[in-house]
Amino acid sequence: MKKHLHGPAGDFLLDVDLQVSDAEFIVIFGPSGSGKTTLLRIVAGLEKPDEGYIEVDGEVWYDSRKGVNLPPQKRDVGFVFQDYSLFPNMSVFENIAYGMKRKDYNKVMELLKLAKMEALKDRKPHTLSGGQKQRVALLRAIAKEPKLLILDEPLSAIDQETAVALREEIKAFQRKYRIPTFMVSHNKEDVLKLADRVLRIVNGQVRACGTSKEVLFSRVLSPKFSLKGILLEKSSADCVCVLSIAIGSELVQVVVDKYTSDGLNVGDTVLVSTKAFLPVVKKLHSPHLST
Repeated sequence: MKKHLHGPAGDFLLDVDLQVSDAEFIVIFGPSGSGKTTLLRIVAGLEKPDEGYIEVDGEVWYDSRKGVNLPPQKRDVGFVFQDYSLFPNMSVFENIAYGMKRKDYNKVMELLKLAKMEALKDRKPHTLSGGQKQRVALLRAIAKEPKLLILDEPLSAIDQETAVALREEIKAFQRKYRIPTFMVSHNKEDVLKLADRVLRIVNGQVRACGTSKEVLFSRVLSPKFSLKGILLEKSSADCVCVLSIAIGSELVQVVVDKYTSDGLNVGDTVLVSTKAFLPVVKKLHSPHLST
């Protein structure tokens, strides 16, 4: 399928050709503004591509040549948004049952039991935690028994500890009910823990497609690496110095010799790399130097 889009760097073409096997879990990964969420919305019928073809389980959902374009309500999709989109006036039980092809009390209770949420079935969404709301949204999508499950960054607003548990539940539900699944995520842990196959999209183009390790570590051809960070703290111990360095949202400690540490100051931007498995730290920029 193809669709012209406008991103931070200007106009680009979303161009994806993909076949998904039964019960496969596809994680769509890549930088912001590259067309990942638009791809999900096109599959769900919420946006229309410029051209293309979508067929799910033998049913044609979109065919630009024949003028076929099923509306969202006729596409058998379970969609989980990152903002939950629960009905505030409905109970947990009612939210899950909403949209079921056939209302089934036992089915809803089975799902609640699997998520260990039976005791919350009569609660309203505003009384739930973020993790509990996301569980309800997932259960509601699964209760529809869809042909396709679409997850748009479902763990982005969840704390790390809750996200770890939810990843396990998402994978367990997806495996139990054998639903082909598309998920957009910026989180590498989502990719490693959930994906059967990863689609890496940059500026609308598929740059890599394969297992999580093939895609995430495709550029790692040796044990070497290099990461940029900010030096937060230095502490001496015997003949070495321990450096505390912030790299993205992570904090790491690197042990270097005192000769290396003498040229570094707290606040410096440093490059952490390896050479024959030994850490090397080089200063890139110092806020103490005038420009």
